[in-house]
Amino acid sequence: MPTPDVPLEKLGFLTIGLFDGADPAPGHENVLQVIELGEQLGFDSVYLRHRHFQTGISSPVAIMAAASQRTHRIAMGTAVTPLGWENPLRTAEDLATVDILSGGRVEPGFSVGPPTHWDDVKQALYPDTADAEDLSFERVARLLRMIRGEAVSTFSGTAGFEQFSARVEPHSPGLADRVWYGSGSGRSTRWAAEQGLNLLTSNITKPEPSDLEADGRWDFAAIQQRQIRLFKQHHPLGDAARVSQGLVVIPTDTATSEQKAKYRAYVDARTPRTSAPMGPPGPGLLAAPDILGTSQEIAERLYADAAFREVREVVFALPFSFEHADYVQILTDTATSLGPLLGWKPPV
Repeated sequence: MPTPDVPLEKLGFLTIGLFDGADPAPGHENVLQVIELGEQLGFDSVYLRHRHFQTGISSPVAIMAAASQRTHRIAMGTAVTPLGWENPLRTAEDLATVDILSGGRVEPGFSVGPPTHWDDVKQALYPDTADAEDLSFERVARLLRMIRGEAVSTFSGTAGFEQFSARVEPHSPGLADRVWYGSGSGRSTRWAAEQGLNLLTSNITKPEPSDLEADGRWDFAAIQQRQIRLFKQHHPLGDAARVSQGLVVIPTDTATSEQKAKYRAYVDARTPRTSAPMGPPGPGLLAAPDILGTSQEIAERLYADAAFREVREVVFALPFSFEHADYVQILTDTATSLGPLLGWKPPV
């Protein structure tokens, strides 16, 4: 197995936080227990997916607030919050509040564009303003100005017995430096770099027609590598800019035979979507292959991955539909076996 010149610096994981719609409490408690386990195992970060009208986490900020009182070190983020669902001002208030409660551990990630099933939800979400809402990059830029503490209200001072600020309160210094953008295309990657944001890559990307290899294949790792290099090229920090790679990685070192069979069936069912972009017309979204095997086998595949060689941080995604015991096994193997093979060391 090749040895990296520079070891992996940060090891994180991502969870969707599934729950039973008829009894949601146990699923939410499991998420908090998984976050606690992640901290105990030494993970540097946990990221929460953001889902609406599904039995997955719809309010990751609330989950992070609860987890902030049950953990002490692990960073907590979103990967990602689609900002089209959110009011940037209220989001800035909530994030700053949780960042303060957690001691500066919030690392929120965002994306833009119309919410999923926009025509079906826009009347419930924005009954009076749906056609006027700006769902472009400017929505993130507006949120950033608020997080940074820029004046956004035209009034400040005293009104009666109350004091008012022109900036969003509370203000949490340093939070703006920990904001990520979830990019899947060259255009959004360059924009995120020019804003000085951190880059969250995932196991989904939107290739350009020019990304098609001469032999007719789509090479996900090569496409992602080009996007990461584009990001560093246009970021003020250059090669020092933070980039995190997110892939579905399933180590099987301590898995039972039943778990291994389940994991293999999961990966096999998802593999066809990795051969070509999904969704006509033209190139749509391309998925990376899930990586299943022992920690040594996974490490060898990662070192052969062109995009992995460009990063020093990872956020490995937990499969969506597994049981709590499966997540315990996967996280434990990741932290105790896979991480060290990648040069990562848990905090002392």
